[in-house]
Amino acid sequence: MGATLTKLRLADRMSRLGTEGAFEVMMRAQRLEKLGRDIIHLEIGEPDFPTPLHIVEAAERALRDGWTHYSPPAGLPQLREAVAEDTSRRLGIPIDPSEVVITPGAKPIMFFALLALVQPGDEVLYPNPGFPIYESMIEFTGGRPVPYSLPEDREFDIDVGEVLEKLSERTRMIILNSPHNPTGGALGREEVAQLARALGERDVWVLSDEIYSRLLFEGEHASLAQFPGMKDRTIILNGFSKTYAMTGWRLGYGIMRRDLAEQMGRLMANSNSCTASFTQMAGIEALRGDQACVEAMREEFRRRRQVIVEGLNQIPGFRCHRPRGAFYVFPNITATGRSSHEVADALLEEAGVACLSGTAFGAGGEGYVRFSFANSIDNIRRALECIEGWAAKQLRL
Repeated sequence: MGATLTKLRLADRMSRLGTEGAFEVMMRAQRLEKLGRDIIHLEIGEPDFPTPLHIVEAAERALRDGWTHYSPPAGLPQLREAVAEDTSRRLGIPIDPSEVVITPGAKPIMFFALLALVQPGDEVLYPNPGFPIYESMIEFTGGRPVPYSLPEDREFDIDVGEVLEKLSERTRMIILNSPHNPTGGALGREEVAQLARALGERDVWVLSDEIYSRLLFEGEHASLAQFPGMKDRTIILNGFSKTYAMTGWRLGYGIMRRDLAEQMGRLMANSNSCTASFTQMAGIEALRGDQACVEAMREEFRRRRQVIVEGLNQIPGFRCHRPRGAFYVFPNITATGRSSHEVADALLEEAGVACLSGTAFGAGGEGYVRFSFANSIDNIRRALECIEGWAAKQLRL
């Protein structure tokens, strides 16, 4: 007789672990496609462009040249140097390669920052609506998540006054994300400066998620690390996925003060050992090679943004702000009289358009849905026709 399976007993912390709604909706959409349904995918958050050829060729060369072995846990010195040079030039602040940690994707920087700095019961402020893994990782590591809003009437920029009101003696970290997922909002330089001044000498760390910083359509990107006294208390999270259409390559990095970077290296050694060496060599080419691919991708996203914003604003029940960055719109759907979840489900099942409920990004997303415009203009226009047809038939507004 075979061994009797015992009931799976998970550690309590697993009950605090969330997930990403985008992958769940994508799988639902794929199941409908297998049944013969035509589904337009506006749910997944990744560029629909191929990785630029010169980056792919760099990876191929690296494989042939033997970059197939372990690298140091914190990353190859060559890539750490390239990241330091690139970020220093873009932000106008001095960055040493020893302050850079390379990781397989950017999520480990988020996870490691919380593991290294947040004790059980410490409070972490985070945007809600916001990337769902923020809240998931805060709870998983034992912190207490404290949400702050991104008001629509501020074009989804932060209200610094609200953030400051939520600071307490237990606050250990603030998470910022600009440009922002899911709203497409971006932090204004004055708001960032105001926050920097208000934090003063407080013993509060800031995790600044800048993964969409190269996909900004108006103005200049503002990082808290640029302001006096804040570089040593800011952890910049960034990577190659969005800027260079390299989501499947799993290549990210964090920038932080040297003593924390050393601890991040220890966490890498204990978890992933290192990031794949040949992908790191491709990352060097991405940063130091021709940047025309980035400009072309951003301009195409700008054109798509125009189409989807204008189209949604002509559909009864939808009101859509023009995002300043990333490749998402976050239209207000309260006029439909339905919940975010109901609208997202109906658009998938009845209109054949996959999108995400605003509540996939937290309770603050109620009243909204998120569409990714990382799809062709032709498909975006088809989606708008489907949404308009659904609204005319179902809402009767």
